[in-house]
Amino acid sequence: MTSPTIFSRHAAWPVVLASGLWLAGCAQTPPYERPGMDIPGAYKEQAAAQAQGIWKPAQTQTAPALPEAWWTAYGDAVLDRLQQQADANSPTLAQSAARLRAAQAAVTSSGAAALPTVGANASSSRARSGTQLADGSSTARISTSHSLGLSASWELDLWGRVSAGVSAAQASAQASADDLAAARLSLQAAVAQTYFSLRAAEAQSALLAETLKAYNKSWELTRNRQAAGVASSADVAQAEVQYKSTQAQLLEAQTTRTQLEHALAALLGQAPAAFALEPTATLPAPADVPQALPSDLLQRRPDIAAAERRVAAANAQIGVARAAYFPTLTLSAAGGYRGAPLADLFSAPNLFWSLGPALAASIFDGGARSAAVETARANHAQVTAAYRQTVLTALQEVEDNLTAAAALAQEEQLQREATAAAQRALDVVENQYRAGTVGYLNVLAAQTTVLSSQRSLIDVKGRRLTAVNALLKNVAGRWEALPPA
Repeated sequence: MTSPTIFSRHAAWPVVLASGLWLAGCAQTPPYERPGMDIPGAYKEQAAAQAQGIWKPAQTQTAPALPEAWWTAYGDAVLDRLQQQADANSPTLAQSAARLRAAQAAVTSSGAAALPTVGANASSSRARSGTQLADGSSTARISTSHSLGLSASWELDLWGRVSAGVSAAQASAQASADDLAAARLSLQAAVAQTYFSLRAAEAQSALLAETLKAYNKSWELTRNRQAAGVASSADVAQAEVQYKSTQAQLLEAQTTRTQLEHALAALLGQAPAAFALEPTATLPAPADVPQALPSDLLQRRPDIAAAERRVAAANAQIGVARAAYFPTLTLSAAGGYRGAPLADLFSAPNLFWSLGPALAASIFDGGARSAAVETARANHAQVTAAYRQTVLTALQEVEDNLTAAAALAQEEQLQREATAAAQRALDVVENQYRAGTVGYLNVLAAQTTVLSSQRSLIDVKGRRLTAVNALLKNVAGRWEALPPA
């Protein structure tokens, strides 16, 4: 039994194979070039701060190295433990990790298109056919057929459609890996920031609670002075107002601390009812910002890396869309056994096989392929613009937090001096009041100034921690530059 073929084996095969080998190099994907960005060699605000004397010029170009776990630079064991819990239990990270696994599976799926497809089939059927004759007899016939075979097909990647699809999937998987890194960095920064805000709220609560004790003594002193006839009822009322308003402020600070503890629990992947943090009312010291930060620190940012990989994926998708204009060449083969008696199925006469190439091309599609190419090009332009915007936003964030970190360091020092001066003034006024040389309003004003100054100092400390923490996030937890490639 001879085998059917699609083309003449002697005439078509040399032509098809020669054409396939020649066309295989005709990829339709444009050469990829990373989008260009004009990035300055130094940050504007750092140079301005150095010129104003806020920062001294760096004596060395080597910035202090930070550990891989960058938050350990704060030297807070509780924060270290919270970061470990967040990394292990965060639902946000679990979502990003699942997206990465899906992207990696897509790479395997796209790569499978470049390999032959092999299948097997087996069938058995029994059929009756025939006609009824005029004399009433029948020519009915019953037939049995069995079949067992293998088939294979392989689409030659003439125009780079499959390889472009693989490149796009690989770039997308790399972007997903960078997205996971960016999500982890954002989570770490959010945990640190929420923790700092919680400790600041504790410090405010502790300050207000201690102040209440002093105000209560002052209120009691004023009542005693009224009983002795040396203070008026107005003085007593003013002392009571001061005490009660401070109580209200304490309740507000305690509520803020409670809400921040709930937020921290959510970041750690826990229900608020199952999470509690022992109060310390102590803020950690901010990490030291180096005197000079190189702008190529932005190369470490995973969100920028992810945006660049999406540009590469979009560029590869242009090649996939353009390859649809050209025909596909598929090599297929089939073979097996087909016959009626099952016992003789594997005998030579029942053997069948076929082998041959097939060309397929779309002649008219109503502009669908042109629209697909234009869509791919538009998407490439979109993600390129998104990449550039990501870089610009990163530069802005670094500049903003460099400014804030430098200014708040000075502001904290000035606020410390103001607080000390306010306390000295209060000591003088209290002594004068006891001596009867000034009224109680003077004491109230001095006490209010001290409390306001102390609260402002805690606020400045918290804001400085926020700025340094944000800056560390902006440079992906690294002060030092990338090593040369």
